[in-house]
Amino acid sequence: MNNKNVRLAVLIALGLVGFWGVIGVIERLFLGHELANYGSYIPWGLWVSAYIYFVGLSAGAFLLASLVYVFRIEGLARVARPALLVSAITLLMGLLSIWLDIGHMSRFYEIFTRPNFNSLMAWMVWLYTAYFLVVLAELWLEMRVDLAFWARSSSRLAPLYRVLALGWRCPEDAAGIDEARGQSLRGLRVLAAIGIPLAIAFHGGVGALFAGLMARAYWHTALYPILFLTGALVSGGGLLLAVVAMTDLGDGPEGEKTLRLLGRAVLGLLIFDLILEWSEISIPAWYRMGEEYELFKTVLFGEYWYVFWIVHLLLGALVPLALLARRSVTRPAAGVAGALIAITFMAVRLNVVVPGQILPSLEGLERAYVDHRLLFSYVPSAFEWSVFAFVVVLGLMLYYLGSRYLPISGANPRPLHR
Repeated sequence: MNNKNVRLAVLIALGLVGFWGVIGVIERLFLGHELANYGSYIPWGLWVSAYIYFVGLSAGAFLLASLVYVFRIEGLARVARPALLVSAITLLMGLLSIWLDIGHMSRFYEIFTRPNFNSLMAWMVWLYTAYFLVVLAELWLEMRVDLAFWARSSSRLAPLYRVLALGWRCPEDAAGIDEARGQSLRGLRVLAAIGIPLAIAFHGGVGALFAGLMARAYWHTALYPILFLTGALVSGGGLLLAVVAMTDLGDGPEGEKTLRLLGRAVLGLLIFDLILEWSEISIPAWYRMGEEYELFKTVLFGEYWYVFWIVHLLLGALVPLALLARRSVTRPAAGVAGALIAITFMAVRLNVVVPGQILPSLEGLERAYVDHRLLFSYVPSAFEWSVFAFVVVLGLMLYYLGSRYLPISGANPRPLHR
């Protein structure tokens, strides 16, 4: 099967999944939470897990892109623009997931008009907003010279590029172009230096939000902010590794250099994240007592043991470790390893959100009242998965459009690039 047929098959599959997702979103808008399997005792389910998963991808991709600007790691230079695009899109995916989860969707703006700054959630939304503006500003600075070139072309999209260039005109001479790129780079360094603490604050803040719930022993650990940050770097790094390996960003000697460097970084981050995870689990397991011990037992050996052992540990950790630890990592191996890490990390987020809610806060509560919404067990419904599928397909479509119609790829410059 040639590449054209493969592309057609992928597009048809995504179209079918996207259609299923649209149906789910329509059901969500008209039926609310009626078809969801979460309830009063377990109010956080698949969509909350998706929210922290996607914002983690965003923070991880952004922090890795910032290495290029702040720490001047030239080996990752060609991944900077794709990383910024991934960061913007996955943040939107995360916010869309949590927006679809909230009860009164039309009131989301009130966190801006009537914020309660004693709430970590309010701080996170304001941090998201500032972070998103920084990401957009960085992406524009990265592309502005190329956008200005494209705006002068005879392309039918030239008017769009003039709008995106925001009226900025690129100099005609080579010296002026070099100076413009230098100005952009200086601005990018400043913005990246601002964005790094923002990314750390908002995603570490998500971990702190869970850790601050003292009534939930499973979440109440000082490791959570750090676990969320390392998880973001691992999953975001894995996603970027897959993008580089599966696109023209991995072509040529520079592409191979980027793959090697990014592969080593992801390998080190994955090992460090596993060490932290071992630390989190091993202490309760050693003493074999407490609520957190019982919940970890449920995660490791309960009904859904395979989510941890097979999806997360085997496919998301051990297989990528074996692929990335080789002396010479091939491009297909890097792509498979990155994709496995990025995709299976959703299992990690599910194992964060769901187990912390399955024990009754009061003894006998599960028997006090009986209703289909008053359960201490949870498996996402097909309806919930369809909405999740919509968010994923939307994100893939946005990345495709961005990489197709914007100067994102630095591997094979288009004719208007200088």
